[in-house]
Amino acid sequence: MSESVQFQDKVVIVTGAGGGLGRAHALLFAAHGAKVLVNDLGGSTQGEGANASAADRVVAEIRAAGGIAEANHDSVTEGDKIVQNALDAFGRIDVVVNNAGILRDKTFHKMDDSDWDLVYRVHVEGAYKVTRAAWPHMREQGYGRVIFTASTSGIYGNFGQSNYGMAKLGLYGLTRTLALEGRKNNILVNAIAPTGGTRMTEGLIPPQVFERLKPELVSPLVVYLGSEACEETSGLFEVGGGWIGKTRWERSLGVGFDPEAGFSPDDVAAHWAQICDFEGAVHPKDNIEALKEMMANLQKFSL
Repeated sequence: MSESVQFQDKVVIVTGAGGGLGRAHALLFAAHGAKVLVNDLGGSTQGEGANASAADRVVAEIRAAGGIAEANHDSVTEGDKIVQNALDAFGRIDVVVNNAGILRDKTFHKMDDSDWDLVYRVHVEGAYKVTRAAWPHMREQGYGRVIFTASTSGIYGNFGQSNYGMAKLGLYGLTRTLALEGRKNNILVNAIAPTGGTRMTEGLIPPQVFERLKPELVSPLVVYLGSEACEETSGLFEVGGGWIGKTRWERSLGVGFDPEAGFSPDDVAAHWAQICDFEGAVHPKDNIEALKEMMANLQKFSL
């Protein structure tokens, strides 16, 4: 076990941890000494139904490996119950990993209100509810780590995912603000935009790539961000396939107009090239470009 990344006496909540990325996160936190509350409602990838067995299986895996874990089967929209479960079981809460999510992909003109609302409730309201319930306890103890799960679909856009992209980029906006508010109480807040081969991405990624995008290739970053060793806050990290990169906003130098004299739409048009000139900066315009480094890394280590 690394001396710098370990979780003795620390309690971690991982939502949506019954499979995929969440399961991988929970197992790795437990392997590094954390007491883990494994949350999963056990619903479908579209947010339907419930099944307690998903979280229970992961808890059994952790315990079989000598770790400490408890299962929770509440919806993330009832975040207070999840946090209270962690407090009842372990007495404190140090890390929240907001991982739970669903997909209801449709083009915007075909989307129903229910498709929009349910994605919002699980991703945004769910992450808010869990984090909001944990926040006072982290403030009181002067320590906390929060990780939100964003997506390249939010950063760059993705056809048929207006609801999902909205929710995921919204979570990064929440990340930035909570990082500012939490710093004085030693609560650090970061976001990841992961790419992993899970039941949510099966069929969306070519099979030969899907098999190599193991969820376990995302979790080391999450565990580091959740550790006492990490001093980063407000960061956004794209991660997958063994590659990690930090994403940041960038802006051109722009053009200044006289605020007293004012300016016209024609002035904007005349200076448009300069307004949009990033002078050689790299700015992916879509998911394909955003994944170039990851794909190059996969190719580099291909068998």
